[in-house]
Amino acid sequence: MTAIEIATATTPTAPARPARRRGLLRQLIDSKKALTGLVLLGLFALLALLAPVLAPGDPSLINSTGSQAPAAAHWLGTTAKGQDVLALTLWGARSSLFVGFTVGLVATAVAIVVGLASAYFGRIVDDALTLVTNIFLLLPGLPLLIILAAFLPPGTSTVILVLVVTGWAGSARVLRAQAKSIRGKDFVAAAVVTGERPLRIMFREILPNMASVVMTTLLGCVIFGIGAQAGLEFLGLGDSSVVSWGTNLYWASNDGALMTGTWWAFVPSGLCIALVAFAIALVNYAVDEITNPRLRSRRARRERRG
Repeated sequence: MTAIEIATATTPTAPARPARRRGLLRQLIDSKKALTGLVLLGLFALLALLAPVLAPGDPSLINSTGSQAPAAAHWLGTTAKGQDVLALTLWGARSSLFVGFTVGLVATAVAIVVGLASAYFGRIVDDALTLVTNIFLLLPGLPLLIILAAFLPPGTSTVILVLVVTGWAGSARVLRAQAKSIRGKDFVAAAVVTGERPLRIMFREILPNMASVVMTTLLGCVIFGIGAQAGLEFLGLGDSSVVSWGTNLYWASNDGALMTGTWWAFVPSGLCIALVAFAIALVNYAVDEITNPRLRSRRARRERRG
């Protein structure tokens, strides 16, 4: 055996580098479920932004034409007050999507702060924040929504405030549990030993490792915001002067659209709420499928069979 052969035989081979996992965003784009949901959400957002161009003027303007079935002049017909249903639906998307995503962002932010503080500081802080969270969880959601909405002045800001107050607690409990498990990791202990500030540890060390849970929480809060706003306004507890999908359903109910068979007055807004919730649920399921090892293995098996 030559010297070269001996050196080759005795030199240990370098271990193969593990393949880098693709980022969450790239995996979402590659997921058919997520892509379908994102396309639907993008379409609704585009229609909401273009509402002043596609349906110029005041959509709540009452005309003397009365209720008309869908036709060339009015693609989705008109309400009992002569309002164009297409214009109401497009303008309603602006308010409903704004409220839904604002509620989702604010409620998730509150849940993140409460969950991280409770998990990191522990002891008295954890006990106090857990007690507050449990109180909000024990309060019946719908009656609390109705009471707050009834006694506060009507308006979009009131609806957002009411939904944030009633919607953060469940998310905070989930995020607290996730943050508590990460709090015991070695890299967090090392950051504490090196003298890192608590805020930096919470938001630079713990929070990035909760990205998938935070995204799932955010999407769930958005669905809650859109659906709860529509429910409040359908019950007449919102600002009826604001055009939204919920107020469209409220006025359709007041005008007896279901009894008179004028389905075009309430189906578009109800269908839009269902489609947006379906699109967000698709993205939410795709995130869970990507981050959950059990669902990820099932997906890999399906892809191999395909």
